Amino acid sequence: MNKISAGWFTQSKKIVSSNYNKRPDNMPVDAIIIHSISLPPGCYQGNDIDDFFTNQLDCEKNPFYDELRDLKVSSHLFIRRSGELVQYVNLLDRAWHAGLSRMHERENCNDFSIGIELEGTDTGDFEAAQYKTLTHVAAALLDYFPEISKQRIVGHSDIAPGRKTDPGIGFEWQRWLTMLAKYVK
Repeated sequence: MNKISAGWFTQSKKIVSSNYNKRPDNMPVDAIIIHSISLPPGCYQGNDIDDFFTNQLDCEKNPFYDELRDLKVSSHLFIRRSGELVQYVNLLDRAWHAGLSRMHERENCNDFSIGIELEGTDTGDFEAAQYKTLTHVAAALLDYFPEISKQRIVGHSDIAPGRKTDPGIGFEWQRWLTMLAKYVK
């Protein structure tokens, strides 16, 4: 089971991004946003995602990367196809993962959420190891941030409809929520 200490998962690989800032004062963390990413799309090898989140991506490497030029984004967590957990931003800080977004009555979801990226595409399937890691990570987050409820765990597409489609049609929500229910009441 993953443990959190001072905003960091103790069993994660840490690659610190400078793409974050402080959350607004008195802003509780009460949501989890699940995303998917692969760079280039559909490629699951290399360190391009790490490079992207740390402003090191060589945009000349692939024509797709031209649209990423000058973007400053990050995520709190990234789960590779193998299930490996990478952390870029302290959970207590505001990662730049949601962009223009709205959850219920509130905009700017980065202010109050944890961003978790799954290595994948919005049209493909995810690996059993990713579901397992995501389950343990979400259970730890629900314990660490008691304001988060299972009803406030959503996809990027839910908070940015029409703009984003991830984690996508291949993410098996019911399968994953059933797994999570074994760890969380």
